Amino acid sequence: MGPQARRTERAPEDPIPNRGLANPRLHRGLRFSSPPPLAPPRSAPPDSGPLIDPRQPWSRFALATIVGVAWALSFPTPGIAGFAWVVPGLLLAVTVGAPAGLAFRVVYVGSLAHFIVSLSWLRFIPFPAGAYAGWFALSLFLAIFPPLWVLACWRLAALVGLKPPAGGSASQAHVPGLLRSLAALSWARLNLLFILCAAAWVTWEMLITRLFGGFPWNLLGASQYRMIPLIQIASATGVYGVSFLVVWFSVSLVSAVALLVHAPDRAALWRRPLVFPALMIVAVTGGGFLAVLSDTPNPRRVEIALVQPNIPQTVIFDPDATTNRFETLFRLTEQALATGPDLILWPEASLPGGLAPEDFERLASRIREARVWMVFGADDVEELPAEAPAAEPSQRAYNASFLLDPDGRVAASYRKRRLVMFGEYIPFGRWFPVLQRLAPIGDGFHPGKTPVPFRMPSLGLTVSTLICFEDNFPQEARAHAAPDVDVLVNLTNNAWFGEAAAQWQHAVNAVFRAIETGLPLVRSCNNGLSCWIDTRGRMHSPRLSAGKSIYEAGFDIVSVPYGGRRPTLFQRFGDLFGWTCVAATLTALGRTLRFPLLRPPIPAPRTPSSR
Repeated sequence: MGPQARRTERAPEDPIPNRGLANPRLHRGLRFSSPPPLAPPRSAPPDSGPLIDPRQPWSRFALATIVGVAWALSFPTPGIAGFAWVVPGLLLAVTVGAPAGLAFRVVYVGSLAHFIVSLSWLRFIPFPAGAYAGWFALSLFLAIFPPLWVLACWRLAALVGLKPPAGGSASQAHVPGLLRSLAALSWARLNLLFILCAAAWVTWEMLITRLFGGFPWNLLGASQYRMIPLIQIASATGVYGVSFLVVWFSVSLVSAVALLVHAPDRAALWRRPLVFPALMIVAVTGGGFLAVLSDTPNPRRVEIALVQPNIPQTVIFDPDATTNRFETLFRLTEQALATGPDLILWPEASLPGGLAPEDFERLASRIREARVWMVFGADDVEELPAEAPAAEPSQRAYNASFLLDPDGRVAASYRKRRLVMFGEYIPFGRWFPVLQRLAPIGDGFHPGKTPVPFRMPSLGLTVSTLICFEDNFPQEARAHAAPDVDVLVNLTNNAWFGEAAAQWQHAVNAVFRAIETGLPLVRSCNNGLSCWIDTRGRMHSPRLSAGKSIYEAGFDIVSVPYGGRRPTLFQRFGDLFGWTCVAATLTALGRTLRFPLLRPPIPAPRTPSSR
């Protein structure tokens, strides 16, 4: 037989080549087939990209600027109130997929655009250096708060189970993933998030109302001043309640639109965010409408003459102009007295430096002849004791209001408590004298201590005066609205700002003080919107009704009902709603401390285990 044939057996092929071969040299001679080529990865669905290209952050800044300008336009003038209902949601939308730092910068730019536009009237102050410095400094400061709100909202999103949109870099943004997470939230968690976002907005409004003296100008809810039924909620919550509703609906609306784009065939999905806030707004508006209809006219009325001299501020510190100022006021007062009013009102700072003795006697004599009451604004001076330190001034000046009785005597006076920074006092001026150059106001004014009711027994009327922008502060108006007060009076001088939007914005803020306190509010201006506002927030101006300019010198006679006051919930409990929002926001943010602000890292792909 021939040599025996060698039998070769081939081991079955392992589906995973070289598996378990710790030392390939021990297996020389073994041949392995080449593994099949890997299949190319499937392409991502067409909607997997971010809504805003993260490689072009300028697009975020551009959109945020547009949103900021729209926010400014929601206030007078022009007062397009509908813009306010989308602004908060859009501020969140422009930060989707952005890291925290970029999100802050984007919203800061948009907020800065808002404040620069809405406060542009500051540049008309007749001291250019201080005017422009104050305009930009105030805008730069106020713009800090909205971006903090945006970052707080994304932290609150983590609390309810929604993945924050931020990542280690902008390229990690994945908008559809965020939308899927949003769609997966339960109805309760979804609305809890939006309610917390609205509470966080109220929190920063409460803060700017108090920080460094406060500047509660153009709070978001004030943009809705013409929505009379809706804003009746301010009688319980203050203006903050209106801001709350606007933000709640805005965030819900933008989320609903995003879900509609994400899943247009699932109507129930995008309707979920809107149902609850929409029902709440309908309920609040319906309740306000019924409250307005249930009003009964009060038969008691007081006839008030509003004297508006329209004296330009370019002559306010000119001693030679003092006589002309008094003569203008006296002439208009003579004309007003011919109509037989019960009360004469002069605006704030009618006579800077006070009345000369001969002018005061002339005015008091005319008041005695007419047997009327009079309230006017002027400087008040307090002489300091002789033992005061030599470095201290010998007297203190106050921005004040005075009540003259029908005998021509000063029956009461009130000293303004909330002063305008750089307008009535220089902060840290004693330590930094260079700041005095920004506004030539010398030692400025000192703040008063307490509200003073002006009682007029012959009329059965008690009024309390708010000077300048004191009627912007809800808590200040509440302090003045004591139980025996029948009417609030605001003496103001907006001529500092010419014929700019400040006149209207100031009046709009006053609307909410009337609703909150349940008292009519009468405004007497040097120029601008002299009018009275009823307890439902409706403005009554003879000039507007007659189609006349609000800036002309003259006088207006208004008939103001008073008496039969029913204290509002806001008057009883103050900023209870606002402080509740603050507490809820801080509590919720405190719970998020165990949640990272940035998105957790994506886990590594799993590999097959060894067999």
